[in-house]
Amino acid sequence: MITRLGEGWDNVAYDFGGELIVRLSKAPDPDLTRREVALLATVAAHATLPVPEVVFADESTGLIVYRKLHGEPLSAPEPGIAAELGEFLTALHRAPVTGQPVPRVATPLAELRDRAAAEFREVAAELPAAACRTIERFLTGPVPADSALLAFCHNDLAQEHVLVRAGRVSGVIDWSDAAIADPARDFALLYRDVGPDFVARMPYHNPTDAGWDERVPFYARCALVGDLAYGVRTGTAHYVAEALGTLDRTVGP
Repeated sequence: MITRLGEGWDNVAYDFGGELIVRLSKAPDPDLTRREVALLATVAAHATLPVPEVVFADESTGLIVYRKLHGEPLSAPEPGIAAELGEFLTALHRAPVTGQPVPRVATPLAELRDRAAAEFREVAAELPAAACRTIERFLTGPVPADSALLAFCHNDLAQEHVLVRAGRVSGVIDWSDAAIADPARDFALLYRDVGPDFVARMPYHNPTDAGWDERVPFYARCALVGDLAYGVRTGTAHYVAEALGTLDRTVGP
């Protein structure tokens, strides 16, 4: 049975028999397809958890076939899952940073905060007053020092990209934003989505620096403001509701 899964700006995806995912590009780019296949090969070489496995690719049509990973998006902050993800990120961040088919992302943190402030100003009138006060406290507070740490990162490790089955991580998906970046970024969206306590239970055995504990929540707070702004601008109510629901936990009461 073939089921159409969805369509984005660039691709259409199908489920083939519940075992394969087929993604077809709307505007084939052979170089882009080659980079994605190479990226997933790098990921697989360093992953301690299941990741998308390419079983066939055709550069001329932008067709990529993956083995399907089964599971539901992470929702409950289970300690065993936190342990698995911490070990996974420890291994992933040890991948070489040179010669990888991904960009380098090193945006100054002051610039990230300025972007979040601009997005907030666009939509503040549509948000509850209490939420505005909480966000303004973050936006007027100190900015952590930029980090010199660089690692091969997923760079969009939100809860919907972690699949869970029978209380274990069954897959880490959607590597389209992978980058050489500050490894603290890979903890930030889990901090936002699942909570600070969950992230605190994630073991991490690689070197960190003095600003690590400030940067993880900083990235999380910038991302949350971006979610609120996107939800208001597009009228996507669930984005707004979810962001407001985690605001106090992410930013602090």
